[in-house]
Amino acid sequence: MTPSRARPAHAIAHSHAVGLYYALTERTELPDPLPAREDPARPPNPPGVAGLRNLGNTCYMNAVLQCLASVPPLAQYFRSGQYVTALRKDCREVATAFAYLLTDMWLGDADCVSPEEFRAALGRLHPDFTKRTQQDAQEFLIYVLNALHEALRKYHQRSGEKRSTQRCCSRGIASETSIITQLFEGQLNYSIMCLKCENCSYRNEVFTVLSLPIPSEYECTLQNHFGDLDGGHYTASCRNSVTQAWYSFDDTRVSEIPAPLVQTSMAYLLFYSWQPFSKATQKCRS
Repeated sequence: MTPSRARPAHAIAHSHAVGLYYALTERTELPDPLPAREDPARPPNPPGVAGLRNLGNTCYMNAVLQCLASVPPLAQYFRSGQYVTALRKDCREVATAFAYLLTDMWLGDADCVSPEEFRAALGRLHPDFTKRTQQDAQEFLIYVLNALHEALRKYHQRSGEKRSTQRCCSRGIASETSIITQLFEGQLNYSIMCLKCENCSYRNEVFTVLSLPIPSEYECTLQNHFGDLDGGHYTASCRNSVTQAWYSFDDTRVSEIPAPLVQTSMAYLLFYSWQPFSKATQKCRS
């Protein structure tokens, strides 16, 4: 794994939405904040608005987790317990720890929670994430999505699209699917036709992350990067699906921000959806 670097914007695709909903920010500072003190006179945070404790240079992890927790169908899938029916017995630890963490973040009864159990579970698969060194947020995101997919995957047969060329016929595509592939994966289809015999060959390429420019006319949320090639500090800006307000998450520090401040020219990771999400339903752990 490599240290955080200033790179082009990366778009993280999921299958429902209009615009970019989540943003990460990288700064040159490397704060290690103390747990936030709860003020009994202050009203409780809305569900889904909770900081995450920094366990020692884990701002990259906290920012990614805040973004994932703010994807309504993903949060609802784990908070409702629906994930249990898909769990594979041989690799359920990461998915279970992720579900417990999301539930704690969405209870609305704490200013911040600790992702320590989740980091320990993922660290048993990938020990580099247990070290007190800065990691790249995009790499961490891919490892998390892969671990969740492995725990929840099922075999699925998909039908290929019909081709317009006469000799191009439809065919089935065998794959393994999960809530992760449904929300965070797309597929590029390539067809090559011989100009002499008109025979076609096909190639399918699955993607989760695309490096591409985002047109300025799109209403979207950006991940911002402030820093140099050697490192920085990550934060997240997420729109809460219950209040529809934007919040800045900087480890344990959480504050509401106006929508115009979310978009910047220093994008790093972009979470966007193809269709608008429905409003999340509140469900507390019994």
